[in-house]
Amino acid sequence: MKKQNINRVVLIGTGAVGCSYAYSFINQGVAEELVLIDVNELRAEGEAMDLNHGIPFAPTPVKVWSGQYADCQKADLVVITAGLPQKPGETRLDLVAKNTAIFKTIVKNVMDSGFNGIFLIATNPVDILTYVTWKESGLPKERVIGSGTTLDTARFRYMLGEYFNVDTRNVHAAIIGEHGDTELPVWSRTTVGLEEVETLIAKNSKYSQKDLDDIFVNVRDAAYHIIERKGATYYGIGMSLVRITKAILGNENSILPVSVHLDGQYGHKDVYIGVPAVINVDGIREVLEIPLNQEEQKQFDHSVKVLKETMSTVI
Repeated sequence: MKKQNINRVVLIGTGAVGCSYAYSFINQGVAEELVLIDVNELRAEGEAMDLNHGIPFAPTPVKVWSGQYADCQKADLVVITAGLPQKPGETRLDLVAKNTAIFKTIVKNVMDSGFNGIFLIATNPVDILTYVTWKESGLPKERVIGSGTTLDTARFRYMLGEYFNVDTRNVHAAIIGEHGDTELPVWSRTTVGLEEVETLIAKNSKYSQKDLDDIFVNVRDAAYHIIERKGATYYGIGMSLVRITKAILGNENSILPVSVHLDGQYGHKDVYIGVPAVINVDGIREVLEIPLNQEEQKQFDHSVKVLKETMSTVI
């Protein structure tokens, strides 16, 4: 019997981030259809051709083509990576005015197609642009998601795994807040295996809080270091976006630190910011309000304040 429901994902933006997402998407066999849209139509066509030539080696068949906004009508998920990239010496928040204008046009075009699925946003400043997408689309807040601090958390877990010499997948930790300079580590909830980091430090003199603080700084500033060396970051965020996509399309009820709308959680309202949330086929099933210590709450409050101040200039 033929399957009636075909999962379609539309990717808007075929720059380095978009193509890293598409490449990872195909290699992980995430869905049956992937549509590429770009203001540079020839670029999108070329990328689709190139990706299709690798399909014989993909784990499952994927139909890939360069399309139009009309293709969004039957999409389950629209992923937006389009926009101006972060330049050397530029913060993610510096991009806000330029990319907000671009997003308003993109979101209008998507919604005009009759789209009624889920938005996943990656373009920076991601928290603000996710808010813009929510406002412009008119969709329920549960169906507009930003990549948030998923990548920051992956960087955090990787570096902690290296430090403690354990498989990074056994490090349970989160970066929350703005995807940017005001983000913060939740040290009070960080464990290696089932052991709290504070306990590990207390019983082994080769570990120290100073080392951990240095690790966080490297996590927070990782994008700057990569941009200085190669001009942009894209592999990590591409794989992060695929992880979120799998959680949605697979109805996984997975917990990931994404940019979600707060409605009283953590003491804040009407802001999109990175916190752990349960993700499934409906989008955000639940925002998890993890207990923060006094210092962590103070840092989180500051992160919200910076985001809201920046957002007020464009919304």
